[in-house]
Amino acid sequence: MLRVAVAGASGYAGGEVVRLLLQHPGLEVGALTASSNAGQPLGAVQPHLTPLADRVLEDTTAEVLAGHDAIVLALPHGHSAALAEQLGDDVVVVDCGADFRLRDAEAWTTYYDTPHAGSWPYGMPELPTAEGPQRAALDGARRIAVPGCYPTAVSLALAPGLVAGVVLPDDITVVAASGTSGAGRSLKAHLLGAEVMGAMSPYGVGGVHRHTPEIEQNLTATGAGDVTVSFTPTLAPMPRGILATCTAKVAPGTDAAAVREAWRSAYADEPFVHLLPEGRWPSTGSVLGSNSVHLQVVLDERVGRVVVVAAVDNLTKGTAGAAVQCLNLALGLPETTGLPVAGVAP
Repeated sequence: MLRVAVAGASGYAGGEVVRLLLQHPGLEVGALTASSNAGQPLGAVQPHLTPLADRVLEDTTAEVLAGHDAIVLALPHGHSAALAEQLGDDVVVVDCGADFRLRDAEAWTTYYDTPHAGSWPYGMPELPTAEGPQRAALDGARRIAVPGCYPTAVSLALAPGLVAGVVLPDDITVVAASGTSGAGRSLKAHLLGAEVMGAMSPYGVGGVHRHTPEIEQNLTATGAGDVTVSFTPTLAPMPRGILATCTAKVAPGTDAAAVREAWRSAYADEPFVHLLPEGRWPSTGSVLGSNSVHLQVVLDERVGRVVVVAAVDNLTKGTAGAAVQCLNLALGLPETTGLPVAGVAP
């Protein structure tokens, strides 16, 4: 058994990492740390994690995290870089935050308020790129940056069409709805139940959402040229899940059969990315608690645009599931080990 520490275990993402580790046959939960919740038992803040309810959360320090085979950082954006500098090269570190996702320093400083810390191998194994799936960069890696939840849904939704040349890169529009857990666990007035229940609202409108440069980075890696994305996120009255509706112009002469084949061939052998049968549309309820992505793609022939809809659980495949999937690759374990493919319903 390999021991894995989780920094930030009192948050939503950290708690989901612990939940997945508890059912992993090859990984053992090591130290669990927190910031303001340090000193409390895990059960006081994560009551669903019954097997570890009495485990006391420790301070998040390099000393506490030392001596593990791997460490998952589930910290707020901007907090991982300084801690990662103190961790030895002998340990695998997987960061669920944004600190090491962006390769372009200017893109980072435009959207974030901390210095650019550099980039790590990007932890989306299934992502189609011009050189093939991103997986090759993750086998045996010692440092991995877990993708953002919106970029997971949007990038996997659109990349096959760009790689195959059936989608044009210069007019991509995305409108996506996310559950409230995507905003983290800190108290915010606009996330109170009375504000969210029975209502939907946009936020980060006008190209200012922090996931925009990450989405464009991923889609530009397809080799289709510089990609521009108009991205509008919305807040939905549900705790978990993302439903992303993505549209783009198709290349001249592209028909519906070519469109579907691009997506079918891209994900035919992927265990977690599922192109649904024609006529069946993704639902966030179908992927709840799973590491799966459900996709559907159609060609709107009247306007010459492809429409791709993706559903993911933002806490599982969108964060913690991706972290465990990357740990498996980095540690030489079968990629699917300990990860649920089936969702929870109803």
